[in-house]
Amino acid sequence: MATAATPDDLADRSGGLGAWGAMTTTTAGGVLLGVLTNLAQGWLPGAWNQLANSGAVWSAVAFAGGALLAGRGTALRAAVGGLGAEVGLVVGYYGYAEFGRDGMGALLFPLVWLGMACVAGPLFGAAAHWWRRGTDARVRIAGLAAFAGLFGMEGMTAARDLHYASQAWACCAVFVLVPLLMARTHRERALTLAAAVPCAFLAYAIVELPLQAVSS
Repeated sequence: MATAATPDDLADRSGGLGAWGAMTTTTAGGVLLGVLTNLAQGWLPGAWNQLANSGAVWSAVAFAGGALLAGRGTALRAAVGGLGAEVGLVVGYYGYAEFGRDGMGALLFPLVWLGMACVAGPLFGAAAHWWRRGTDARVRIAGLAAFAGLFGMEGMTAARDLHYASQAWACCAVFVLVPLLMARTHRERALTLAAAVPCAFLAYAIVELPLQAVSS
């Protein structure tokens, strides 16, 4: 009896990346970028160094990985690629801190960020697939609004908690520009921007507030 080919089988036959290949590739890229974000904290001036390893910037790597893989297969593959990217970031960042600097310190924060990577990576990898490949405008809007909301979250954190005005304005600018530049139509731009507002508040509530509790 003939068996149905899986997406990985089809990808292998066409020369594309399978799920494991996607995860390996994005993980390797994530490790490299994790090292670079650690280094960037020393390169960027003043309070700007906080953005180098912010949740929005790191999740943007998963989104980018998912977007690159969106043309190669399903949302599942994009989610797996996003997971690999985020785990690689954590490994690269804290690996360099441990072996290239003075040590990463206690294991609490590496484990916290690793746990968050296992949620944010698949989510924003899949969100990128929804944005690029979604046939329904509502799906495209949801994916892009979730991504824009990350920068709204960072803007609120910079303004409300850290009192970094310049960084807050920069994040808010990205928050607005993501829908304006990446959505397909004027209607989708307006709806994405509107949907990104509650996404920003939700991200702040479920990411920043627990992180602050852990830090204190």
